[in-house]
Amino acid sequence: MDFNMKKLASDAGIFFTRAVQFTEEKFGQAEKTELDAHFENLLARADSTKNWTEKILRQTEVLLQPNPSARVEEFLYEKLDRKVPSRVTNGELLAQYMAEAASELGPTTPYGKTLIKVAEAEKRLGAAERDFIHTASINFLTPLRNFLEGDWKTISKERRLLQNRRLDLDACKARLKKAKAAEAKATTVPDFQETRPRNYILSASASALWNDEVDKAEQELRVAQTEFDRQAEVTRLLLEGISSTHVNHLRCLHEFVESQTTYYAQCYRHMLDLQKQLGRFPGTFVGTTEPVSPPLSSTSPTTAVATMPVGPSVAGLAPPGEPALHLEVTPPASGTRKARVLYDYEAADSSELALLADELITVYSLPGMDPDWLIGERGNKKGKVPVTYLELLS
Repeated sequence: MDFNMKKLASDAGIFFTRAVQFTEEKFGQAEKTELDAHFENLLARADSTKNWTEKILRQTEVLLQPNPSARVEEFLYEKLDRKVPSRVTNGELLAQYMAEAASELGPTTPYGKTLIKVAEAEKRLGAAERDFIHTASINFLTPLRNFLEGDWKTISKERRLLQNRRLDLDACKARLKKAKAAEAKATTVPDFQETRPRNYILSASASALWNDEVDKAEQELRVAQTEFDRQAEVTRLLLEGISSTHVNHLRCLHEFVESQTTYYAQCYRHMLDLQKQLGRFPGTFVGTTEPVSPPLSSTSPTTAVATMPVGPSVAGLAPPGEPALHLEVTPPASGTRKARVLYDYEAADSSELALLADELITVYSLPGMDPDWLIGERGNKKGKVPVTYLELLS
C-alpha cells in the first residue's frame, strides 16, 4: 500500500511538472526543444496519410452502402464482433418487385413478359453488386481500417510518449538553468557594510547546497536526454514505416480498381443481353415491330421507315455486324389516322406544322410524298410533319 501511494505521488508530481512546462511554453515563458526538419516532415506526412485514409475509407463505405442506417447497423455488428446479416441489394429487391408485378398483371402479356426479362437482368445486376461489395470490402476497406485501428494507434501512442519525454527534458533544462543561476548568486561575496562571520557561514552553506542541486539537476538532465533520444528513435522508425503503408495501400487500390472494372463490365454485359432479348440495340429508337395497319391502297402503297437520329458517339455502342431495328409505319387504307407526337418539333418553314410532345394530331399521306414525311392536321392548321416524331395509333 505504501509503495502504491509513493508511486501515485511520484506520478502526480511528474504530471504537474509536465503541465507547468507545457503551460509556460504556450505563454512563451519557457524554452522548447525543437525536433529536426526531417522528423517534422515525417510527422506531417503521417498526419496527412491518416487524415486522407479516413476520408477515403468513409467515402468508399458510402459508395458501397449509400444507406446511412445500414452503415450504422454494420458498424455496430462489427463492434460487437457479430456477423453482419446478409442484406438484399437494391437491384435484387427491384427484381423481386418486377417478378411479383408480372405474376399479378399477367406473365403472358407483352408487359408481363418484359417485366420478367428485366427482373432476371436486375437480379443478375444485384448479384454482381453483392460480389463487388464483398471483394472491395476485403481487398480495400479492410487494409485501410487495419492501418487506422492498428498501425496508427501505435504511432499515436509513441508520439504521446515522445511528447512527455520532451516535456521532461525541457523541465530538467529549466531546473538546471535555475540551479546554476542560484549557485552563481550564492557564490558571490555579500557586500555588507560590516562583515560578520555568520554571513560568511550562511553564504558558504547556501553555495554548497546549490552546488549539490546543480549536480542533481545535471544527472536528471542526462537521464531525460537519454530517454528522449531513445523514444525519438523509436518514433522515427514508426514514422518511416509510413512509406511501406503507402506501398500496401497502392496495391489495395489497384485491386479495388480491378474489382470495380469487373463489376461494371458484368453490368454492361447483362444489360446488353437484356437489350438483345427485348429486340433493342444501343443507339436505335424502337417502337413496335408488328404491322400497324394495312397499306394505304393496293395500287400505290406508301411505306415509311422511322428511326431516331443518333449521334456517332451513341451509334458506336451498337454491336458490330448487327443491323439497327427500324419501325415500319404504314398509313391506313382510309387515308387518315391519329398519331401521338413523341418530341417537340419546330417548323422550318410555313409548309411544315410545329409539334408539341404528347399531343394528338391527324395524319395522312399523299401520293408521291417523301416517305419520311406525312401531312398533319391540328384544328384548322395543316402542314408537313416528320414521321420520326410520331407514334401512329390504331
